[in-house]
Order: sequence, then structure tokens, then C-alpha cells
Amino acid sequence: MKQIVGVADMKVSNDPKESIITYSLGSCIGLVIFDPVARVGGMLHYMLPESSIDKGKAKQRPYMFADSGIPRLFKAAYKLGAVKQRMKIYAAGGAEILDQKGFFNIGKRNYMALKKMFFKNNVMINKQDVGGNVNRTVRIEIATGDIYVKTSGSKEVKI
Repeated sequence: MKQIVGVADMKVSNDPKESIITYSLGSCIGLVIFDPVARVGGMLHYMLPESSIDKGKAKQRPYMFADSGIPRLFKAAYKLGAVKQRMKIYAAGGAEILDQKGFFNIGKRNYMALKKMFFKNNVMINKQDVGGNVNRTVRIEIATGDIYVKTSGSKEVKI
């Protein structure tokens, strides 16, 4: 069964029959976590770096922002038995699709918010595919922890 993570959304699972996928990551970041011992995986698709820009929206849609979505992703995985030290972490997105001149730099700011939060919490990204000016689709298979990425105009590849 496929679980779809929409924009400003998050899913976590320990069901080996499931895969989790998010489509069309542009400046947004798709953050994938997986604990190979507990067989728990999750994905967050966030749009903006900081919830302080709109506190009301952050309360309604916490997965829209890095600073409110990332902790919720990890906490949901912990509830299913995942352990931070065992996590494999993959990040994708952070592109400059509509802002190729770099005026707003939303993709870069989204990525920097992730790196800053991970640095403070002693978390390392194992693999990443960020930046540039292409859309990406990311999928994780819960049974194996295999992660696949598809870049616009290319075939899906296992990373």
C-alpha cells in the first residue's frame, strides 16, 4: 500500500507492506528517516524554514515549516520504536524552481534550516539530493528502507 505525503504533510509507518512517497519537491524539502532495526520509516514534506513568519498557520499546519515539522517527524517515529542514533536520514529538494535568479532563496533557506536544526541536535544526513532547479519525487519502502528518487526528465533511481 502506498501512503502519499502531500505538501505540508508527514507520514510515519512500521508496516512492511507500505511505501511512503512525496511528489514534486521544488523549493520544499522532503526529509526521509528510517530506523533499520525497528523498521520504522517516515517522511516530511515541508515548504518553509520558520514558523515564526505565520504563527496561526504554524498552529494549523505544523508540517508546513521546518522548525515545527521536523521534531514532529522524529517524535512520531520514536513512538513506533525508532531510535535517533540508528536513523538513516535522506534529504531531497531545496531547488530554485520559480526563483532561478535567487531573489528569495526559499530552497536554500529550507535546506539551511534543516542543517541548523540537525547541527544543534547532533544529527547527520546520510545522503541528500538538494539544490539545482529540478523537481524531485522521493519514495521509501518500509520493508527494506530502500529510498528512491526521481528527478524531472530522469528515471527513478535507488540511492
